[in-house]
Amino acid sequence: MPSIIRSIRPVGDRSVLVQLATLSEVLSLYETLAEHPLEGQVDLVAAAETVLVSANTAAAAQRMPAVLRALDASVTSAADDTLVTIDVVYDGEDLDEVAELTGLGREGVIAAHTAGPWTAAFGGFAPGFAYLVGDNQLLVPRRTTPRHIVPAGSVALADSYSAVYPRVSPGGWQLIGRTDSVMWSLDRDQPALVQPGNRVQFRAVREFVSAAGRVRSEAVTEPVGVADVRVVQPGLQTTVQDLGRAGLANMGVAGAGALDRGALRRANRLAGNPASAAVLENTLGGLVLEARSDHVFAVTGAGVPVEISGIAPVPRRVPTDAPFALKTGERLTLGAPEWGVRSYVAVRGGFDVPPVLGSRSTDSMSGLGPAPLQVDTELRVAFAPPTSVVGAPEPTPAPPSEVTELRFVFGPRDDWFSPRTLADFTDGTYTVTAQSNRIGLRLDGAALTRSRDGELPSEGTVSGAIQLPVSGLPVLFLADHPVTGGYPVLGVVLHADLDLAAQLGTGARIRFVPVMLPATAESATPTPNES
Repeated sequence: MPSIIRSIRPVGDRSVLVQLATLSEVLSLYETLAEHPLEGQVDLVAAAETVLVSANTAAAAQRMPAVLRALDASVTSAADDTLVTIDVVYDGEDLDEVAELTGLGREGVIAAHTAGPWTAAFGGFAPGFAYLVGDNQLLVPRRTTPRHIVPAGSVALADSYSAVYPRVSPGGWQLIGRTDSVMWSLDRDQPALVQPGNRVQFRAVREFVSAAGRVRSEAVTEPVGVADVRVVQPGLQTTVQDLGRAGLANMGVAGAGALDRGALRRANRLAGNPASAAVLENTLGGLVLEARSDHVFAVTGAGVPVEISGIAPVPRRVPTDAPFALKTGERLTLGAPEWGVRSYVAVRGGFDVPPVLGSRSTDSMSGLGPAPLQVDTELRVAFAPPTSVVGAPEPTPAPPSEVTELRFVFGPRDDWFSPRTLADFTDGTYTVTAQSNRIGLRLDGAALTRSRDGELPSEGTVSGAIQLPVSGLPVLFLADHPVTGGYPVLGVVLHADLDLAAQLGTGARIRFVPVMLPATAESATPTPNES
């Protein structure tokens, strides 16, 4: 049977993007890969015209194109067309602009949006976010510059889609209204209110009738009981992190986990833990912890001064990248980093917080996992087996260079830019702005111009993606990134270089260095603009 695949493009060194002609072909391939995963496959993201397939190693990703082209993806299963009704107050910030863009006027936009059921084509971007297809009268572009904060429950339009933002997040869609429907809740057997194939009927209302207890925070509270560690000061931001949540991108759940995974692994190794143990990720120091019992700790990552006080009359300094004891009543303090941004604090046994969807990590995009630490947060430490052995001190990594070079692979959408623009991108440097966070680094520098008009249909994204909004200023996605996006991705930073990006703070300078992946018979890394 002839393949339904139009093209396969590399997405960094651990993923490939499969281009298809229709949404039905997308869903067919997605169902095939979900039922029969490829060797090394860890994640799938279906979108309007593509399926993103991610692997656990670069070698596995390199083998995927040949296997994908040989698949028979012609068999599909029946969709669940359950009708979901969502009440909407149509008072969005962009309603007037949408009325002007479509020529329908405010009442006409509302009438078109509520005229008939929309269909959930696929999920993505964030947990509970569903891309709905429906009335072609409401075809509008995304905003030129995405908002940093979109309120939870915002009803929005972009391209030919409508959607509801499940929680507060950044976003570039046009906002036309708001709803109090809970789009994602772990209290339900199926957390997402709207599933692919469901029909969605929007209904205009003047205001909502409140119902107590409808909304449940996805943040996990600390376990009840005697705490082993108390947070005296959390610093700017401190969260619990581990290696993240692989394999849930189809639900809109990004991998999350520590941004500097090498530092997390090193901290756990020094503390005598498995690599998967939960640690604390601190941003820019200021963290103060008090031990309620004796423990072994290790601090890695940024170049921070580490001090212990509370029992001895004079505080003592301890080195990073080496295990040390923290006695009952003593306090551990992380000062401001001399270099870098994020420090990782491991304790022998690991921090014991309830896992959510298989991970103890805090995900700032989805709200999954424990809440960021606050003053007087109490933490428990898991039992360390007697066989666990603390590690020997290790060399401290070198601080970032004046200009950090990040290697990347062009694509999958470098063909949206001219060769001159791509050359300007690799020749120039970009500066990390203060608007950066765990979702991504927002960069400043020479704006890049697209060489084609129109909108890119939403498609899957990965950590390391260099996305170009209409403003032309790149955004480098990190661990809490949206699962899908509709701005073209010029290139993707290699998996091995993402730890470097985690330690770049405001004002840090980046140069992106293009590299080629090893060529295979089925798939070679394209040169810029090769489609």
